[in-house]
Amino acid sequence: QVQLVESGGGSVQAGGSLRLSCAASGYARSYSCMAWFRQTPGKEREGVATILLTGGAPRYTDSVKGRFIISRDNAKTMLYMNSLEPEDTGMYYCASASDPGLCLRAGETISSANFKYWGQGTQVTVSS
Repeated sequence: QVQLVESGGGSVQAGGSLRLSCAASGYARSYSCMAWFRQTPGKEREGVATILLTGGAPRYTDSVKGRFIISRDNAKTMLYMNSLEPEDTGMYYCASASDPGLCLRAGETISSANFKYWGQGTQVTVSS
């Protein structure tokens, strides 16, 4: 019922910035909570940030706090990435869940198992 399409990935030098965008379509109740994940080969998929469809309750993993900003712009979920580090390199995925409560778990890790719909991903590469 939901389709997600990411865009905005690319290659940048450490300290640079990128802006990712996720376009969603389908029933609004199917993406009440939106999220960004990232994955590097050989490593577990990591939850980066979550936000309510309304734009409220932005939440981040500790490693990106103060550097990344997640926001809602019309039908798109944006991820503004600043002061990028080589450790930020990976495939970034947009995901959605129908339970808005998943966006309200402050202090908890963002689990991919709780999100049903996924985009194809966009590659982010940060070099030293």
